[in-house]
Amino acid sequence: MADFGGWLMPIEYPATGVLSEHAAVRERVGIFDVSHLGKASVTGEGALEFLNSIFTNDLNRISDGQAQYTLLCNSQGGVIDDLIVYRNSATDFFLVPNASNTTDVVKDLQAQAPRTITIENLHEAYGVIALQGPLATAVLKSLGVSGDLEYMAFSHVTIGTASALLCRTGYTGEHGFEIIPAREDVESVWDALAAEVLRQQGAVCGLGARDTLRTEMGYPLHGHELSLSISPVQASATWAIGWKKGAFQGSDVLTAEKSAGPARRMRGLRSNDRGIPRAEMSVTNPAGAVVGVVTSGTFSPTLRVGIALALVDTSLSIGDEVSIDIRGRTSVATIVELPFVPSRVRD
Repeated sequence: MADFGGWLMPIEYPATGVLSEHAAVRERVGIFDVSHLGKASVTGEGALEFLNSIFTNDLNRISDGQAQYTLLCNSQGGVIDDLIVYRNSATDFFLVPNASNTTDVVKDLQAQAPRTITIENLHEAYGVIALQGPLATAVLKSLGVSGDLEYMAFSHVTIGTASALLCRTGYTGEHGFEIIPAREDVESVWDALAAEVLRQQGAVCGLGARDTLRTEMGYPLHGHELSLSISPVQASATWAIGWKKGAFQGSDVLTAEKSAGPARRMRGLRSNDRGIPRAEMSVTNPAGAVVGVVTSGTFSPTLRVGIALALVDTSLSIGDEVSIDIRGRTSVATIVELPFVPSRVRD
């Protein structure tokens, strides 16, 4: 167990371990308790227009019953948080931000919301369970729940006697779901799902596997690939910006940065030796000049090599070799396309 965003979280489970948990998700199915994730609601007349004037992505791109990945930036283009927005209707939205940023997200929205809109911090009112892997739909089916949803669509289901929101989202790159029951129902929903996951030869998984899985996908983690000092343009997250929708918080700065071109950009690094990159390690070019920094690094259980996400100079290209200072020892890596392994979220 370890502290994560103020929550005590499992890193791995003793019966399995990170490598086995990672493999279970890639090959069969895994279940994660991620109830530390934040929850909030935005309701009232004008909620759609208000959120569209704040968040980077365009909520007009999705319909009721769909979810969207978006960013909340400050006026300087720094990322306060990245989050998922669930659209129940044009006047009713449910937000899932990162655990440690929930208070900041809610405060920022409340400070700007008109009187017609109510914003509530529901952080401890709900749990979140992630069910991920090729057999995720089979697990739901065995419990009498249909998983027949398009990617980023959601529905309201019953698991046992508990109601829950079921969405085709996830943080692993696999076909999967996130399930959000009320706090009082989390234990019963977890027990039902976990029992079926184990029956399917899957695994209960911790934060260690969650991190190796998301790093293989090149998915950002706030505080690493996104932060108040790392903009979406630098983080290669411009796909989550609705450039044509009109002004939003930080849009002027981000538009100018996109036009001028960022000085650094997020890239994937794959080790050419036995080195395992870690966050904050320096990246240098063949001439020895520092050209970047590792933001996340780990051993890839799928590829069996070290991999990293790094902010590097935009002068570097896919295929270029760089060096990483791993505790005083030089490790050579190649800049590669992301993701490191194929994504199956839409399968």
